[in-house]
Amino acid sequence: MAVIDISIQYAGNDDFKLIRHYDVHLREAELTECIRLKRVLIMRAGDVFIGWLRYNMFWDSIPFVNMLYLLKKYRRQGFGKKLLEYWENEMMKNGCKIVMTSTLSNEKAQFFYRKNGYFDCGSLLLPGEPLEIILMKTLI
Repeated sequence: MAVIDISIQYAGNDDFKLIRHYDVHLREAELTECIRLKRVLIMRAGDVFIGWLRYNMFWDSIPFVNMLYLLKKYRRQGFGKKLLEYWENEMMKNGCKIVMTSTLSNEKAQFFYRKNGYFDCGSLLLPGEPLEIILMKTLI
């Protein structure tokens, strides 16, 4: 198996169109702000875009993954774990002791997060929606 040169970096303004092509879950102005605040990480294999992680701050103080997305052909190969670990290390450097995320109960992502040290800490049930599972992890 060939070694793939992986890079992870904060998205810049030049990355807006690329991310926006896939991430249509928030307004353009909000994505622009997330990029400006350095809350979007991009993962590449050489020059090839693999995916991204976008986060915000829960209660204005706890880093919360809003989106971790890998292009389909890069899933289930350890790239998501690498991207998540990179982000967690960045959050530790910023003095954060815990991080959070959420996933719908009908999504497989819950198993990915649990496998990577996250545990259920709450839930949210909106009318007509599957249960939203809130997960957290203590950073060491």
